[in-house]
Amino acid sequence: MSENKETDCLCFYVNGKKVTENNADPETMLLSYLRERLRLTGTKYGCGGGGCGACTVMVSRYQPGTKTILHYSANACLLPVCQLQGAAVTTVEGIGNTRTRVHPVQERIAKAHGSQCGFCTPGMVMSMYTLLRNKPQPNMEDITVALGGNLCRCTGYRPIVDGCKTFSPESNCCQANGNGAGCCVNGDSEMCFVGTHDIDCVFQEPPPQLFDQEDLLPLDPTQDLIFPPELIMEPQVSQLFRGERMVWVSPVSLEELIQLKTSHPQAPLVMGNTNIGPDIKFKGAWHPIIISPTRVQELFEVTKTLQGVCFGAGCSLSVVKALLEGLVQEIPEEKTEIYRSLLQQLGNLGGQQIRNVASIGGNIVSAYPNSDLNPVFAAGNCTLNVVSKRGRREILLNKDFFVGFGKTSLKPDEIVLSVFIPVSRQGEFMRAFRQAPRKENALATVTTGMRVMFIEGSSVVKELSIYYGGVGPCTVSATKTCAAVIGRYRGNFSQLTLSEAYTQLLDEISLSPSHPGGQVEFRRSLTLSLLFKFNLQMLHKLWEMVWTGSLFAPIGRVSSAIRPLPKQLQPSLQEFQAVVKGQSGDDPVGRPIMHRSAISQATGEAVYCDDIPKMDGELHLVLVTSTRPHAKILDIDISEALRVPGVVDVITSKDIPGKKFRTFTGIDEGILAQNEVSCVGHMVCAVVADNRKQAKRGAALVKIAYEDLPGPVFTVEEAIEKQSFFLPQRMIERGNVDEAFDKVDHIYEGEIRLGGQEHFYMETQSMVVVPSGEERELKVYLSCQHPTYAQTLGIPSNRVSCHVKRVGGAFGGKVTKTSIIACITSVAAWKTGRAVRCVLERGEDMLITGARHPVLGKHKVGFMNDGRIIAADLHYYANSGNTADESLLVIEKILLHLDNAYNVPNLRGRSVACKTNLPSNTAFRGFGVPQSMLVTENMINDVAMKLGCNFLFPEQIREINMYKEVSLTHYKFEFDPKNLLRCWDECKEKSDYGSRRKSVAQFNQQNRWKKRGMATIPIKFDIFSVRVSVRQAASLVHIYKDGSVLVSHGGTEMGQGIHTKMQQVASRELHIPASLIHITETDTSAVPNTCPSAASFGTDANGMAVKDACEILYQRLEPVRKQNPEGTWQTWVTSAFIQRISLSATGYYRGHDLYMDWEKQEGQPYAYFTYGACCSEVEVDCLTGDYRTVRTDIVMDIGRSINPSVDIGQIEGAFIQGLGLYTLEELKFSPSGVLYTRGPSQYKIPAVCDIPLQFNVYLLSGSDNPHAIYSSKGIGEPVLFLGSSVFFAIKDAVAAARVEAGMVGTFTLNSPATPERTCLACNTPFTQKIPASKQGSFQPWALSIP
Repeated sequence: MSENKETDCLCFYVNGKKVTENNADPETMLLSYLRERLRLTGTKYGCGGGGCGACTVMVSRYQPGTKTILHYSANACLLPVCQLQGAAVTTVEGIGNTRTRVHPVQERIAKAHGSQCGFCTPGMVMSMYTLLRNKPQPNMEDITVALGGNLCRCTGYRPIVDGCKTFSPESNCCQANGNGAGCCVNGDSEMCFVGTHDIDCVFQEPPPQLFDQEDLLPLDPTQDLIFPPELIMEPQVSQLFRGERMVWVSPVSLEELIQLKTSHPQAPLVMGNTNIGPDIKFKGAWHPIIISPTRVQELFEVTKTLQGVCFGAGCSLSVVKALLEGLVQEIPEEKTEIYRSLLQQLGNLGGQQIRNVASIGGNIVSAYPNSDLNPVFAAGNCTLNVVSKRGRREILLNKDFFVGFGKTSLKPDEIVLSVFIPVSRQGEFMRAFRQAPRKENALATVTTGMRVMFIEGSSVVKELSIYYGGVGPCTVSATKTCAAVIGRYRGNFSQLTLSEAYTQLLDEISLSPSHPGGQVEFRRSLTLSLLFKFNLQMLHKLWEMVWTGSLFAPIGRVSSAIRPLPKQLQPSLQEFQAVVKGQSGDDPVGRPIMHRSAISQATGEAVYCDDIPKMDGELHLVLVTSTRPHAKILDIDISEALRVPGVVDVITSKDIPGKKFRTFTGIDEGILAQNEVSCVGHMVCAVVADNRKQAKRGAALVKIAYEDLPGPVFTVEEAIEKQSFFLPQRMIERGNVDEAFDKVDHIYEGEIRLGGQEHFYMETQSMVVVPSGEERELKVYLSCQHPTYAQTLGIPSNRVSCHVKRVGGAFGGKVTKTSIIACITSVAAWKTGRAVRCVLERGEDMLITGARHPVLGKHKVGFMNDGRIIAADLHYYANSGNTADESLLVIEKILLHLDNAYNVPNLRGRSVACKTNLPSNTAFRGFGVPQSMLVTENMINDVAMKLGCNFLFPEQIREINMYKEVSLTHYKFEFDPKNLLRCWDECKEKSDYGSRRKSVAQFNQQNRWKKRGMATIPIKFDIFSVRVSVRQAASLVHIYKDGSVLVSHGGTEMGQGIHTKMQQVASRELHIPASLIHITETDTSAVPNTCPSAASFGTDANGMAVKDACEILYQRLEPVRKQNPEGTWQTWVTSAFIQRISLSATGYYRGHDLYMDWEKQEGQPYAYFTYGACCSEVEVDCLTGDYRTVRTDIVMDIGRSINPSVDIGQIEGAFIQGLGLYTLEELKFSPSGVLYTRGPSQYKIPAVCDIPLQFNVYLLSGSDNPHAIYSSKGIGEPVLFLGSSVFFAIKDAVAAARVEAGMVGTFTLNSPATPERTCLACNTPFTQKIPASKQGSFQPWALSIP
């Protein structure tokens, strides 16, 4: 570039304010710029790879061609600041706040109870806000598409969608509320109503609602920021930015771009940074120069001709999608085959934020092996127009273009100028298919584009083109298969021709058993089943056209293979009790009160740990972890790390002045490895530097010399073989199991494997430690469930104050490992004398912090012909990882819950914590119960299947064996199962179980390749912890002279709404409005010796402590009230102060006296039970393993709910998390123990697309609980297990599919029931064609865990 045409000055706008940056750093992303430079912390870091949506912002740009403003959502974590020239960025702070005016999007998500921990909320808000800027009245599909790129781990998505759909005209429609007839759509506007779901209810008093849709701010376009006029008139000038390691060049003309690419042929072209960005961040890729041609207009031109459409290579996938959608409406349908196939793929490719920035040209030349679009482009005979200094040329996208992983036939200096997509010809048909781990926003497992051309006037195949992705190092062509079919492919596709095609395809597309990505049998079977789907599509198309008279008949029940799974969300019910008549309107207990921080979370004003402003001299800490699973440490060389500019120190175990370990459940766990590492991810040392980039560079240069130790243990089978266990092992038995086995009609033995589950809290582990510089005082700010901390530096606890404002999700994962990382950070702060911040990246967090325990469960069950289970012997082997952590408590809880809802007279359970060389697993919501009960329910299923025709459904076996009357558990604790049975009966009634069971059977009879299944699952979940010391709680309540009240307690707010409930408790006990009460942060200097917020008893314990303090204060004020009975709260408080009555009080709750004697095998380890039942129905695609949850009905006994909106939110969120555990989420480790799945691109949690289409929750009425505050019950954990109803519904559908294959009886389906496992279990003719690899003859890509 010539000097007079370039500049190093960057100009853009953020929230209406001009930002000018001279010589911006090419490695700086917008996310860090917003948070660190502009102090706009509402935009959150969730994953750093564009996979979670927490960092969503709106970008606006002027389009000179159309003279319009384009608004689009984008992931700030992938958006380089250098690319923002001429852009206007809007963050969550820019659309509204509590100081001026809240935006309707922020308000509606909050009031609909769509914000729990709140960490994902700003991203959700911005995705929806961007949609409204482009389409003020969206439909439901628009909303779900807009939210498809955003993840939430708390809510279950339903309340988020409900809040957003209030902007849709459909939300006020009868059809949207369950009334199809007489609808306003048909001109009958008087029939429309909101808030009721049955036409019979129109003239009845409506039931209580979770939020009032009438009390919402209207959408006001005048509230939106205008696009800065300066940017419309902005001159186009080339830019060059020089960073510390990288140069960024942004040309404005094609000629200049060609010159740059000629001079720097290896320099990548960056448009959306969705490929290069993650490679740099996660794979360590480095490019000395980057060329960003986002302002070269020729790359964005679109030309339409009679022959097709030509897209500039820079056009975003969203632009391509929008234009293709217009074209399929404009031109004759027969010409749109390729366009429709592309739209099919574009609808599921990435999230909306990714599609908005990723370019069509970049998608092609990145040449990913599982690309969704490249098989379609190649099969559709699309062409590329490329340009270089040598001129222009056209390249046909075919098998010769894709030459290897990430490689094409393009020359290094060539630039893709445009992509030409032809119209379809007469007699030409095309289809695209994909299968992915998650229905949307997930990289495909296998994807394909298939095109056929028939000779005019006949059904003879003239051309056939089939391309696959996901079955090789690049997009591959089934050339030989196509050649074998062309000319022979006639009429009704003879079985001989099909069989030959399948055989040829298997020969042509072969994968080794160790192929990267694994799933070899599944992927090979998909190549066949997707070809089968294509065949049916073509037959159906030919039949529609009636080309050959009666030759093509309707394909009947097999047509289900090409019918998509249902996806339309239906109205859902949330049913709860109204407060009792006569309850004061000022008493908030029992009412659906909005989460007290929901609005500030929605506006981005809520402060999380990493939002705390940087302190003067603050350092950043990055951990260095082991790369070996089991080895001695020979040497730690930190010399190169210390030479990195900005690196201040390296912390090793030698620097720890106090105890070098923490003790959990009586077993010591080292803080930093000293002489030996026992897993990949074992923390060895930590680098502290002036900023995170410098600390990361320093950490990469720490050299650790190892000596590998023999025989690492990874699986439970290996642990059993080597007797590698943590002690003690546990056993419990009632009756005489061995004798009972001699007296039963049947004995069956089976097993099930349950994989682990990553917590995936949206806020990663975060902490800031600040030394005061006086008397060794430390202030520790952290995101933690258990803030009490002081054991590392030898400092008395009274010198260490821990502060937790709020936690962005935890689920059990922020207790033990958080404590250890906080210890390391504290050592760094103590040693350097400076504040130290440690915030783990998502990949680090997933590698280091452990997950839910994977479990191998084995059962031996004895039962009678009438379905009664007489004896059961269950063995549980939990993969605990390299340290004990809380594993011994987990295996105890596994045994205490193995009966679930069933009274088995002779019951024995044994559990073992296996010591392996994987990262230590830890507490997770449910704490062993989801593993325990899955084994039990699987046993029930096996009994039903063994009895066969005598018992059609497992629900019958469940009913026969349930506790029926006041009974003793297997640990001799007496309880009354009345409410358990009520939940079961009401669930069956409200779900219309009986008639829907018949409908499912009819559906399965009419459909060959789609099957439906149902399952109803009960739960009996114990509340409170057997650990005596953690059952207590304390509080501190202050009343100020102005009448305002400050409450501090020992629980931590992590989305479960504990602060909201404490506010309600204080309001009731003090008889004052909740508006006068403020809940302060959890602070160990105010309330010491806090116990962990866990095990679903946070409200039970802390609520009683707050109640105690408030009762004391209210009693103190009694003389004042008697003196002035007509006074107000404020006058009473003032009088009390004048009379020198203390206005502060501590509250305390001792907890229940619980115990468990494992030698006697009896006790009362828990205070009470939370009961529930859940019925789910699914539809499964037998050819791909994909499924959709059609409907879920949950009935829960939670006593008298303190806050129905919070409790229903916990129910829905837990269920969706359980759905993820049992059907979707899969941790994968390499054969050497390295965790593969370290972010949302590899590890899939449920998204909006995974929620049940109809999701009904009912709180059991008339329930009381004398063992907890206000007769409520703990609810945070129990419902997670009910997600298994989807697992067993899938298994029910698979059983129906196996009948078609002539297979009846029991079978194994391990958890999670991923599409791979589901498809292979269906045992279709296509899976049967795949030869199984001989075990032991190859090393698998991934370990089979547990």
